Amino acid sequence: MSAGRRTLGFSWPALVALAALAAPRVALHDLDVVPEGTVVAALLAVGPPLCWVAAVLWRRPPRPFLTIVVIGALYGVFLAAGHQVFWDSSLGMDAPGLAGLEPGAREALLRGSAVMSSLVTGTMVGVVAGGVAVLLSRVVPAPTRRRDQADGSRPPA
Repeated sequence: MSAGRRTLGFSWPALVALAALAAPRVALHDLDVVPEGTVVAALLAVGPPLCWVAAVLWRRPPRPFLTIVVIGALYGVFLAAGHQVFWDSSLGMDAPGLAGLEPGAREALLRGSAVMSSLVTGTMVGVVAGGVAVLLSRVVPAPTRRRDQADGSRPPA
């Protein structure tokens, strides 16, 4: 078992997959497919972190807060990449306060700021969801696992 799996309770591919649950929101939001303030937009924003919390409550990793913060940071990477991919159709170069800068410098500054903002946003979503997971893990009992499920053995026939 890898050190990451022992500490976080999930394999790296599983952590990335959990973070990827939030990735569709980036594209749908940046392309204005789902308008803000709708039920669908709320589900796209809240649904993935709820799935992260549910996964941690089900799996009970040794450090649930850290696990979800890592998932949130990975989501921040998806968020940053998505904003870069959809830059021209969503964010663009509209920054009147930076009009005096050369276009290349302005774009580099805006894109860099968007990346940093995305990483912080994703990580903070993880912090909030991780806090919820820790609180719920103190209240919600751990799922019971039969012996044959926990260690992979089969009961005697």
